[in-house]
Amino acid sequence: MREYFVVFLVAAAVTYLLTVVAREIAIRTGAVAKVRDRDVHAEPVPYLGGLAMLGGLFAAFLVARELPFLSGSQPFVFEDAFAVLAAGALVCAVGVLDDIFDLDALTKFGGQVVAVGVLVYSGIQFRYFFQRDGSQFVLDPTQGALLTAVIVLATVNAVNFIDGLDGLAAGVIGISALAFFLFCYQLTVINEVQRATTGALLSAALAGACAGFLVHNFHPARLFMGDSGSMLLGLVLSATGLTVTTQFSLIDIAEGADGARASLLPMLLPVALPILILVVPLADLLLAVVRRTAAGRSPFAPDKQHLHHRLLEIGHSHRRAVIIMWLWAGLIAFGTVVASLYDELAVWIGIGAAFVVTVGLTFLVPHLPSSGQVGEGGVESAGEGGDGPGPDPDSKTPQTL
Repeated sequence: MREYFVVFLVAAAVTYLLTVVAREIAIRTGAVAKVRDRDVHAEPVPYLGGLAMLGGLFAAFLVARELPFLSGSQPFVFEDAFAVLAAGALVCAVGVLDDIFDLDALTKFGGQVVAVGVLVYSGIQFRYFFQRDGSQFVLDPTQGALLTAVIVLATVNAVNFIDGLDGLAAGVIGISALAFFLFCYQLTVINEVQRATTGALLSAALAGACAGFLVHNFHPARLFMGDSGSMLLGLVLSATGLTVTTQFSLIDIAEGADGARASLLPMLLPVALPILILVVPLADLLLAVVRRTAAGRSPFAPDKQHLHHRLLEIGHSHRRAVIIMWLWAGLIAFGTVVASLYDELAVWIGIGAAFVVTVGLTFLVPHLPSSGQVGEGGVESAGEGGDGPGPDPDSKTPQTL
């Protein structure tokens, strides 16, 4: 556990320091979010935060190779981790080009597909699913590659979509990474197997990179992650889940903390967690499409009825709206992980209590007396992210979808 904490700190520190360098590069190359009428930021803000996070991830990887315990792990731990980081570097490079030159949607999507190809070529893909009776449902290579592509691409573009308020995407992915670290580490503790796993290593580094970046990205942000960051985070998060399916056996994943065979939830968690974490922004996207289509408008026409807009409208400040969405992400992530590992009444009581507290903070806090300003002068953020693979020529901001 101590060495994983070192990995976290290294990723955080290096990302924090490199953010200054990334900001300078963004200014010199013109990768800057311009001010628009519907934005909150009053002056241009640089992109390219993904470069800093990529540097933090690679620094954590290199340090981990030298740590006494992690360096003695099985070779595949670092081999798979390097493959994920290589694919992440590729998709980050595509994002950098988009932040600077504003690539068309098809080109950007093609870069994402190539990055998925790197994962599949490296052996990081779905191969089989376990069934309740212990048998395997084996996927042929083509089926496994296609399912891998669907999960990774969906996660990449969902993170791109959520990246619309200062600190929102970095916080949500950081919380998700911490939850997944808990899942990976507890699996090894419960089943008394080697503590060093690719999933735990990558999730610790990913959480650290997000923490280091948040110092510069929390409202008012001095740097946006841009497409280089949102696509990098989405790929690393989803690929981390894939490594669990290839490095743990049925017994390891399905054995509960009490020694009894658990439900299908823990077996499906590596696949489901990236999607569950992003269920709020995905639901927001679906509602936006339905809302605009029903009104006879294009699904990609911008509006101000997204979930974060509604949080601002009911009285939350910019920062508080972000923290509320962090709380929902944490409730879903940690609630799912703990429920998958432990089948005890106390666990469900704790999850229920956390749900009540989160709902209360969401809907009751805005009605309490406050000396702060409500809504902070607008409801649209600075637009940190990209437009995903879908056509949105008007803006690089997910919330304009």
